[in-house]
Amino acid sequence: MVRHNNVIPNGHWKKKWQFHVKTWFNQPARKLRRRNARAEKARALFPRPTAGPLRPVVRGQTIKYNSKQKLGRGFSLEELKEAGIPRKLAPTIGIAVDNRRRNRSLESLQENVNRLKAYKSNLVVFPRARNAKKPKAMDASAEECKTAGQAKGTLMPVVKAAPALEKVAITGDMKSFGAYAKLRVERIILETSFGAYAKLRVERMNLRMAGIRAKRAKEAEAAEKDS
Repeated sequence: MVRHNNVIPNGHWKKKWQFHVKTWFNQPARKLRRRNARAEKARALFPRPTAGPLRPVVRGQTIKYNSKQKLGRGFSLEELKEAGIPRKLAPTIGIAVDNRRRNRSLESLQENVNRLKAYKSNLVVFPRARNAKKPKAMDASAEECKTAGQAKGTLMPVVKAAPALEKVAITGDMKSFGAYAKLRVERIILETSFGAYAKLRVERMNLRMAGIRAKRAKEAEAAEKDS
């Protein structure tokens, strides 16, 4: 794409054009190398998840982006406290912590607390090698450690919930509402919304004209008394 007020490149390379052509034939080998690197990383992280620690669900900043949800940097201290997880223990069991984050709404707080509780219920903590004979309270048993698998991919990804549609039975008042009530039955919802809009406009006009109409009525009453 040409940018600014530059000359359009029109070089016609007729001689030694092979020197100006860039080729690459290592794409299949690079693909295999990336795959082997991911597998090696997964083996090194086992039994921890391959995607790293658990992260909270947050919203983007500013009005432009706050309607979208994404994975944040770490859980706030208030969320960890509500979930019953100590602040210093969280990083050791695969939970990211962000000391700077603050909860501005109760909904996001409860959502991330439930996320922590769901993670904690499915968590399998392997005992340390030196404490294998004396496991701690959260350590898993030997049978659980044998059957535990490694979570691959994004850990508990953000799932966009579809909005629930509420169905309402159409009543006779809805059908007779507004000036467009005698149309076909298939357009009842459209008629109802259009009639409601017309009624709202009329009520808005009545509220706006209330003072002017009262003044006119008062002037008309005074004129009748004078006559």
